[in-house]
Amino acid sequence: MPHKKAQKEDVVYILNILATIYPISEELKQAFYEKTLRFKVKKGAILLKEGERSQYMYFIKKGALMGQTIHKKKQIVTYISIDNEFVSSISGLHGIVPSQEAIIAVEDTELIAMHNDDLQALFLQYFDMNFLFRVMVEKYYRDAQERSHIIRVGNAKERYLYFINTKPGYIERLPLNLVASMLDMKLGTLLKVQKQHQLSLQKDKETEEWCSKIEDYIINQEAFRYSDLSMEHMAAALSISIHKLSSIFNNTYQLTFSEFVNGYRIKSIQNDMIDKDIMHNYTIEALAKKSGFATRSAFYNAFKKAVGITPLAYRNSL
Repeated sequence: MPHKKAQKEDVVYILNILATIYPISEELKQAFYEKTLRFKVKKGAILLKEGERSQYMYFIKKGALMGQTIHKKKQIVTYISIDNEFVSSISGLHGIVPSQEAIIAVEDTELIAMHNDDLQALFLQYFDMNFLFRVMVEKYYRDAQERSHIIRVGNAKERYLYFINTKPGYIERLPLNLVASMLDMKLGTLLKVQKQHQLSLQKDKETEEWCSKIEDYIINQEAFRYSDLSMEHMAAALSISIHKLSSIFNNTYQLTFSEFVNGYRIKSIQNDMIDKDIMHNYTIEALAKKSGFATRSAFYNAFKKAVGITPLAYRNSL
């Protein structure tokens, strides 16, 4: 595969990334300038065939690579890596044994690389190289183990959520048939799970918007002060179905309509009780009426249930 010596800015780019892991000696930096190579490969190019020995450790400056193996005449994607990731054969690291997977370019890709022989020489000469590589390999294999675990035990939805959460932006960028293969599902299954997730996000956003409207109506418009406020009145005021409104209270707020509204009424009363001027002019029962409670008994029962003590005991505690 044709290659050139890496340009200085390419090496500096890698060294800056590695320096975030461990300080790099000037001698090791110089060795990187001398030993680092640069590759440009087209989409579909095979960097390593299954059964061959890996010769290089790659860094993806721009583009995407995948690992692929064949099992029972079926092509299986084992991993996909994009910009700013290091890539080599997982099974045949350093080329000690033949690789169990091919490495193929998913996009037109620019790579910075170092030959395994040069890597081994640097390991023997520089401690910082050993430490850097150990950290990289630990992350590499940890990601591989985590990926293989979720694929073995997770259902299709769990595998999909794992992928989009750990690899943000990949699903929008990569061919979905390759993503489906890596997640061990059919393309049709991936499309179905993706659509369900998008609908779920849309539903969550819609619910969030309705919650905002409900709270604006109750708090800013002080609708809790209406003693005859009912779910029907609120639904009509907000132009939402009673079924949808009830679902939001039960599933999102996890409160009944009365508990939700009375909570704001009680909070209003508690704020009023702190104000000496208000308490000079109002009785506790008058505050309850002003805040929307229709009866004294409803107020006392709701207050004690929410606060744990009677309104009078609460007032005396202030």
